[in-house]
Amino acid sequence: MFQSIPEMLVDRTTRHPDYPAQMTKDEKGQFQPVSFKTLEDHAFSLALSLASLGVKKGDVVAHIGDNRVEWLEADLAILTLGASDTPRGRDAMDYELEYIINETEAKVAFVENIDLLMRILAFRNKLPSLRTLIVIDNKKCPDDEALKELEEKHSLSIFRHSKLIEEGSVRLEAEREKLLDGIRGIHGDDVATIIFTSGTTGKPKGVMITHHNIIYQLGRIIEVKKELPPKMRWLAVLPVWHAFERLIQYIALYYQHTICYSKPIGKIMMIDLLMTEPDALCSVPRIWETVKQGVNQILKNKKPFERKVFNFFLALSKLWVRASELVEGRVPDYHIRFRFLDILLGIIPFLVLYPFVFIGRKFIFNQITQKFGRNFLAGISGGGAVSKDVQSFFAAIGLKIIDGYGMTETSPVIGIQHYRHQMRDVLTPFEGTEIKVLRDDGTLAKPGEKGVLYVRGPQVMKGYYKQPELTMEIIDKDGWLCTGDLAVMTRSGDFKIVGRKKDTIVLSGGENIEPVPIENKIKESEYIESAVVLGQDKKFLGSLIVLNRKNVEVYLKKNGISYFDRSALSQMNEVKELIASELHSLLSSRNGFKPFERVSRFVLLDKSFEVGKELSLKQELKRFEIERLYKKEIQEIFES
Repeated sequence: MFQSIPEMLVDRTTRHPDYPAQMTKDEKGQFQPVSFKTLEDHAFSLALSLASLGVKKGDVVAHIGDNRVEWLEADLAILTLGASDTPRGRDAMDYELEYIINETEAKVAFVENIDLLMRILAFRNKLPSLRTLIVIDNKKCPDDEALKELEEKHSLSIFRHSKLIEEGSVRLEAEREKLLDGIRGIHGDDVATIIFTSGTTGKPKGVMITHHNIIYQLGRIIEVKKELPPKMRWLAVLPVWHAFERLIQYIALYYQHTICYSKPIGKIMMIDLLMTEPDALCSVPRIWETVKQGVNQILKNKKPFERKVFNFFLALSKLWVRASELVEGRVPDYHIRFRFLDILLGIIPFLVLYPFVFIGRKFIFNQITQKFGRNFLAGISGGGAVSKDVQSFFAAIGLKIIDGYGMTETSPVIGIQHYRHQMRDVLTPFEGTEIKVLRDDGTLAKPGEKGVLYVRGPQVMKGYYKQPELTMEIIDKDGWLCTGDLAVMTRSGDFKIVGRKKDTIVLSGGENIEPVPIENKIKESEYIESAVVLGQDKKFLGSLIVLNRKNVEVYLKKNGISYFDRSALSQMNEVKELIASELHSLLSSRNGFKPFERVSRFVLLDKSFEVGKELSLKQELKRFEIERLYKKEIQEIFES
């Protein structure tokens, strides 16, 4: 096993120096290759320039940017020096960047473009440790004279990414061996990256991920598909600084594959799929939902007969997929299953329906599958569960969607579905990863019984940066990490996530959201008594809102709006408009909320929450009980 990511890069470059490690669009929109040798040379040249700026082993470098070839160059350059980076996307809020840079005492920061540079300079006086900014994108970048004026005004140095590579390349041949010696001194337990989780409940937590945490997972990917095709292409659409997409970057390097950079925007992604013809695409559930919705929209414009034919073959294909799961033993064994009985139940529809499946995939569904290119093997989804309906749809038309599960604290993968033997609804932990499900009393749950999922393995983080007390709260003395997620296990050791014990909401787009600060902000409104924010695995946030009836009535009287039944205030359009206006004002970017942290839809409740029912004795929300009691109202929020 390699000790570090740079060591892996050197080995792979030696083996296949001319093979494309990356593909990126030129000014004409055409994908151009970047070889392993070029990537290594750029990373090493940049590393030499960073060393000249004072970056050394153990330092932390801020790395703020989005998907592009230069992101990986900078990442590898930082790691080559034995330093670690703390990444973020350029859509991060200013207060997040301020906190991260100050907490890590970063002296150097990479920034995506001139706009981000100017944003950071605006609060430069709050960043005492920062000494150097490096601009990645040269577009719209000021000339040298203008940069010098900015440097003098803000008392720091500003460099262009490309200029540092150019300067380092002059010294590369003479100092390459020195860099290689440094790489040999990097240990698997050294921190490679510090990824800060959302800080909406108190201080953000910096997850320290080591080289070994990452490299362990690279060797386990073959468990998903034992024979990975040579010269595979991966299409990168998720933010590259996220733990999931970042792992994919390293997977591509490890297996000497090519990573192609795109964006999670429907039209752009679909065009890039055809242009690059990738073997795999990693995404979040929302992307697959969007593709399915696009198909449904196309169907609406088809003739009635064509729609009926499509739906007919789709229904039969779904039945065949279910039958194949029985025949091939791909049904979770929460209890004892008899293979003979499963085969008996599934064999007839499996054989009878196959001709219809063949016709459907060959002549009807191919209009969809062809859009993913000729080489497409599978989509890998993380950051939330893919809905049964979406996974069933893609399985029926012949596109495989592999579900994965993990968290930033596990670098990030805990379990994933296998390519060939894809079990229905459940995931298999990597070899070497231990899992257990515990009841509330700390005892082991039986197969099929719900409890909290714990994990122990080589991918578990080193800890939270400068927060040992929080590390001890989540990882016990025996190395077991509490995921905070509710799960059930099968007799075979697979598992299924069935809910979240902790409050964190993960949208279908992969965004992690803490509901409590949002709820507290909503309750600042004089017209709102209480609020529950919802949205797990949904595309947006919704909320159940308890009205402050007294204040609402005052508002109605003041504005001359008549009403006849105070128990039906929640049904009045004027009241709904009032609450919508309040939410828009309170959950604004001005108040520090991101677009995906805003409540899109809500249902108004007239009756106050009660202790012992919706509230605990401590007056805390009993979220799971609320979801049970208000199931109908919640469905109205997300299904309307």
